[in-house]
Formats: sequence, C-alpha cells, structure tokens
Amino acid sequence: MYKVLVFGITENPGGVESFLLNYYRKIDKTKIQFDFLCNTHNKVAYEDELKILGSHVIHITMRSKNPLKYYKELNEFMKQHATDYQAVWVNVCSLANIDYLKVAKKYGVKKRIIHSHNSQNMDNWMRKVLHMINRYKIQKYATDFWACSEGAARWFYKKNLQSKAVIIKNAIELDKIEFSEQKRSLIRNKYGIDDKFVVGNVGRLHFQKNQMFALEVMKCLVQKMPDCVLVLVGQGEDEKKLKQRARELNIQENIIFTGVQSDIGGYLSAFDLFLFPSVFEGLSIAGLEAQVNGLPVISSYGVIPEKLKLNDNFHFKKLEDGAESWADEIVKQSSHLKRTDRKEIVKRFTEAGFNIDTEVKRLEKLLMERNK
Repeated sequence: MYKVLVFGITENPGGVESFLLNYYRKIDKTKIQFDFLCNTHNKVAYEDELKILGSHVIHITMRSKNPLKYYKELNEFMKQHATDYQAVWVNVCSLANIDYLKVAKKYGVKKRIIHSHNSQNMDNWMRKVLHMINRYKIQKYATDFWACSEGAARWFYKKNLQSKAVIIKNAIELDKIEFSEQKRSLIRNKYGIDDKFVVGNVGRLHFQKNQMFALEVMKCLVQKMPDCVLVLVGQGEDEKKLKQRARELNIQENIIFTGVQSDIGGYLSAFDLFLFPSVFEGLSIAGLEAQVNGLPVISSYGVIPEKLKLNDNFHFKKLEDGAESWADEIVKQSSHLKRTDRKEIVKRFTEAGFNIDTEVKRLEKLLMERNK
C-alpha cells in the first residue's frame, strides 16, 4: 500500500477541503491510502467520512495557539511514523508555514509535495512576510511543486520553480453537484423563498470572497427587483460584519445566512444566479461547481482566471464598475436565465480536464511517481 500523509483539512469545509475529498473519494484505495494531519484538536471537516474511507486523522496543536506544544507534537508524530509514508502532500494557500515539509525531510520522507491553492495573500502582513521569505527556502524542503493554476504557481514559486510547477486541476465529481429539481423545491421551501429570485454565493465569509460587495449589489438590486434574496452559504470571520452591514443597508430581510452546508449541489440547485465577486482566486472550486450545476454566473473580471469559464452562461464583470452596474447586469440576465444542458456540461468539463473521473488517474500516477 502506498501511503500519503496529507495536510490541508481544517474545521471549515472550504475549497481545499472539497478538492481533497473530490479526489480521495475516487482514488484507487487498493493502491493508495491517505492519512490526514490536522493542526487542530477539534473535529475537522469531513472527518467522519475520511475515517469511513479508511484514513487516520491525526490532530496536533495549532502553531499560533501554542508554538512549543505544536513543534513537540509534530516532531514526535513524524519521528514515530515518517517511515509509514512514501509521500507527504502539503495543501496550503500560503508558504507562511513550511514546517511540515521541513520535518518530513528531517525524518526521511522521500517525496515531499507542496501544493499552491491561491494566487494572492489572504493573511496578515506577518504571514505575508513569512510567505515571501519561504519562497526562497521552499526548494530546499519540497521535491514536487504543484499548483491549482498558473496564477497560483506565480504567487508561490520563484521563476526557476514556476516552470517545474505541475498544474493539478480542481476536478469535480459531476454527479454530486448536478441540478436537482427536487432539492431546489425542498431548499426554497425550507427558507420560504419559493417565489423569490434567488442570488447565491458559496464560500468562506472572508474579504477574499468579497461578500461585502455582494451586499452593496443587493442594496441596488432590491430597488429594481423587490422580490430578490441573497443566500450566503458558508461561515467565516466576516459573518458578524456582514450581518451588521446588511442591517445598515436595511436589506437584512433580503439576506439569508445558511452557515456551513454539506449538500452544495442542493443549494446551487435552489439558486437562480451565482454571484461571484471575489477580489482574488486561485482556480475556484465554487465557480466550477456552480457551472456543473448549470447556473448562470456573474464573476469578477481580471480576478477569476478566464480558463474557469466553461459554460456560455458564465459572465465576467469588472468590480470597478460598481454595485449599481452589477445589479443592472443581474436584472439583464434575469430576463433570459437558462441553465446549461447536462450533456454539454459533462462534455466541456471532461475536455477541459475538470471531470474527476478522468483526472484522478493522472493524480495517482503523479503521487506514485519516483523523484529523479
């Protein structure tokens, strides 16, 4: 059995977590087993499913909470178990912490993969400084350099490594996210929005995802379409600020915060349009999942990679155009909304390399590939 120790699962079921689960559900478990190292002693996203799939979930203390305990637990685990693993795969949005690779090298893990999942800093200035310092160190500790997009590779790696970076597509389990009329009815009925025009967003409630701008758009949209609502699926540090801002704009009755949800396909089915105004992205799983569901999408231009657009009803708009202009675009799109045909979705996602059923074989090969 080829065993891989994976870092990247947190308590929040975000994009990285979805990416890892999409692949792990499909991977050949007679050949490859994933175990997951998590820097929290709390239960992480999908932990029950990970265990059912045969994984061990290892919890250690978060570095920011107790650095000494963190280093002690990390070193003790790797000292005892490094020989159990043929590879370590570190999935992160920043190089602020490369300890997992350092310790893996120290205890002899031969294949050490670093995987970039973002294209810009989403942390505080201190972590940004650490990221920039570690860009010069990472080659010493990692053997394989992966990224979700060319932009994510440029953000993570110096020029000499960018040419070596392997792009791993954020492939999707298409059947799990496909449109369901039944789920649409159930969820719209649950929130009492059966007869509303439903704008939706899925993602961490964080400045990167720009839900604050989405509220400004809704303020304008409510004046044009009084029966509209915005459904925000996710949790994050901006939740209180977003709720406060909704009250200040007097649109709290038009905003629904659902918290974390496991059935993303169901919620996407309940939406009429996906609002995607991120200020930066690597290659967003949320944007891909919205298209798998067939949803019309309005996305920030120059931020979301153009390669993300696979369906004809995916539209780009500049953030600098302002909230009023975005609201006008939603009104314009609402007059001829149409979901993309299922057969066309499968065809386009497979051809573009975003169908998990085809991409998982490539990942298996890359994981088990010997380093030269």
